[in-house]
Parts: sequence; C-alpha cells; structure tokens
Amino acid sequence: MTTSIVIFVVSAALIAGALWGIYGSLTKKTEGFLVALAGGALLVSALLELINPALENNSVYITLAVVFIGATTFTGLDYLVKKKWGNNSGGGLLAAITLDGIPENLALGVAFIGAGPLSVAVLSGSILLSNLPEAAGGAKEMAEKHSKKKVLLLWIATAAILAMAALVGHFLLSDVKQEYLNYIKSFAGGAVVASLALEVFPKSFKKDKYWTGIATTIGLILALFLNSLGE
Repeated sequence: MTTSIVIFVVSAALIAGALWGIYGSLTKKTEGFLVALAGGALLVSALLELINPALENNSVYITLAVVFIGATTFTGLDYLVKKKWGNNSGGGLLAAITLDGIPENLALGVAFIGAGPLSVAVLSGSILLSNLPEAAGGAKEMAEKHSKKKVLLLWIATAAILAMAALVGHFLLSDVKQEYLNYIKSFAGGAVVASLALEVFPKSFKKDKYWTGIATTIGLILALFLNSLGE
C-alpha cells in the first residue's frame, strides 16, 4: 500500500505540474531554478542510491560498464526521439519525458525492495521535485499550440505510463537477486546522469542563467542531508 501511494504521488506530480503550466503562472526563471534544484537532488540520488550499492557489493568493473551502457542507451534513444519528432511537437515531448522518466521510475520501484524509508524518500522526493517544473514548462509550451484539454490528457497518459514503470520495477523484480538488482539500479543511474546532462541542466541554464549553479548546489545539499539521516 505504501509503495502504491508513493508511486501515485510522484506520478501525480506530472499532472499537478501540467495544471500549473496550463492554467497557472510560472516565470521562466522560477522554472529554471526549480529544475536545477531537482537536478542537484537527482544527481545525489543517482550516485548514492542507484550506483553506489553496486560499487560496494558487486564487481566494480561490471558496475561501471553498466552505468556507461545506461547513459549511452538514454543518449541514443533521446537523439532518435528528437530527430524523429523534434523538440517542440507534442509526440516528441511526450516521448522525451517518458524516456527520461522510465529509468527514474523503474529505479524508484526497485529502490523500495529492501530499502529504508529515508532512502526511498530521497529518490522519490528528487523525482517529484523534477516532475513538477518539467511538466509545468512543457505543458505551458504545448498549450500555446494545442487545446488545453488535449495537452492535459497527454500529461495524464504520461503519468500513467511512468506509474506503471515504477510498479513493474517493484513487483516484477522483487524476486530478483540483489546482485542483479544492483546492476539494474546502476543502469538506471547512468540513464539519469545522461538525462541531467542532456535535458535538465541545459534547460535550467537557458531559463535562469547562473542561478542554475546555486540551485543545483542547494538541491545537492538537501539530498545529502536527507541521505545522512538514513545512515
């Protein structure tokens, strides 16, 4: 029950962000600051919650190779998505956000397996924080070219897809050996790091310039503090 509730809340943040972007008020600088804040927190989560367990308990060489494969996979798919649909089309935006969110939400579901509540809180909080501004900014841009109802339905569908990814990660992988779970997390960690480099930080800098560095550091500090509470 707890797992389902957290997954629902994290995915619902996409819908809340879309509503904010379509019907509310969001300045570019605020959006950029929030995206960078979330990026800093996600960076910590990717390293400490997704990659580090495998470095401590599995083969270091295989772990690093899996991280690289995860980053390469995301980069290649992200390139193909943008080349086929473009950055500004509804289909391209949906595909890009889904591609970004699936490894994050899959890792969120896997993280619930044998993890403490604070460890899960760090990762889920980071994803939730990133979902809000990303959805708000994306929905705002889409609403300028499409009907508000159509845009909202598109984001609801995206939230449902990502919720399913998290549920799959948790329930279908619950019997997998910890060694393999660590590698799955490492793959997701590599994908998340690539998404930060390709999507999150460039977008934030474009909108909020040099405040991006401050916001990223604040997000990183908050995530490190939460992680220290779980030790």
